[in-house]
Amino acid sequence: MQTLKGEMAVEGMSRTGSNLKHWSISAVLMVCVVLAFFDKISIAVLFSDPSFQTAMGIGGDKTALGWLMTSFLLAYGFSSIFLSVAGDLVNPKKCLTACVVLWGLLMALMGMAKSYEQMLVLRVLLGIAEGPLFALAYTIVKQCYQPHQIARASTMFLLGTPIGAALGFPITAYVLANFGWQMTFFVMAGLTLLVVLVVVAGLRDVVLKTGAELNAGKRMGWQQHLENCKVLFGAPAFWAVCLFNTALLTYLWGLNGWLPSYLIEAKGINLKEFGSLSSLPFIAMLIGEVAGAFLSDKTGKRAAQVFAGLLVAGIAMAAVPQIESPMLTILAMSVSAMSWGFGVASVFALLARVSPDNVSATAGGVFNGFGNFAGAAAPVIMGYIVTRSGSFDNGIMFLVVIAIVGSLVLLPLVRKY
Repeated sequence: MQTLKGEMAVEGMSRTGSNLKHWSISAVLMVCVVLAFFDKISIAVLFSDPSFQTAMGIGGDKTALGWLMTSFLLAYGFSSIFLSVAGDLVNPKKCLTACVVLWGLLMALMGMAKSYEQMLVLRVLLGIAEGPLFALAYTIVKQCYQPHQIARASTMFLLGTPIGAALGFPITAYVLANFGWQMTFFVMAGLTLLVVLVVVAGLRDVVLKTGAELNAGKRMGWQQHLENCKVLFGAPAFWAVCLFNTALLTYLWGLNGWLPSYLIEAKGINLKEFGSLSSLPFIAMLIGEVAGAFLSDKTGKRAAQVFAGLLVAGIAMAAVPQIESPMLTILAMSVSAMSWGFGVASVFALLARVSPDNVSATAGGVFNGFGNFAGAAAPVIMGYIVTRSGSFDNGIMFLVVIAIVGSLVLLPLVRKY
């Protein structure tokens, strides 16, 4: 049976660090993140679909389309900050299962939406339901793995980000081209049922405690939990990591929100070509995350790696507007995405260094929530920039500035962490 690190926490498993059942915990979390990213980004493929625009009654209004992504992310950020505390007070396994069930119900309802207003409300509800995911995954990893395994374990579930994007864009494009926009949501709802089974079966023998119960092995009330949070919120290093994460996620959501439209409208790639080409940056991101995870656990230089990853991502993205060739554009985006993945592989390990164990879900929720609040603005700001300037390249340069400036926030932490 698997349980908390340091207890039954795999007495035998931690000796080798490679036991299949031990690492399957992170694999289950990765499947959840893959599904969540399917749900998040599938809407972006529909931004260039005339039938979807007509059904929603918004035509080609890019600001309105951007709000479908931004409304989700605002709700996601709010939920991540204010609902992730449940992972410190309620069993995180129960919370995770309930969240995944809700995702499936909401995706099915989106397939039946008849207006823009209905779709907007459902996107907000989906954001609320998905908000606690990363905080729950983070607290499960922190309970089940040793400190020298955290970067690899957290990267396993973070791999769901590029895998979800690499698979989600082409799958959604294929379903859209052959079966219409409604079916894209019904397919996602069907996949959710499979993931529910994976979560139930994969975490069946994993014994978890709430974050509050980790203190002296007993249940803790709200008052003591708030005292623990005061320690967390009084740490400048914690807030520096949170601020940096806002830049990290602004890059991610700007890229995810407008990549399809940018390649199709600005670079002249048709929908069929897009299905295969759109995966390449996210495959590169996946490679960067895997390489970054092993390097991070080997060197322990968490802050330096995360800082360099976002900085190089911004520099590489700056080349994209200067390139006319679609293939070279994809190559430059892939270099940028790989660097982003290389840095993000160490970000949760860095968070673990600057936050106490007994408020890990809260720390993860605030960290992820504030990042997504800022990231939420990226799609609609980029849509506004593109609409006002008439150039998609100006939207890309917005991501460049955010990445380069945001990376500098971590400079004071590089030597210590």
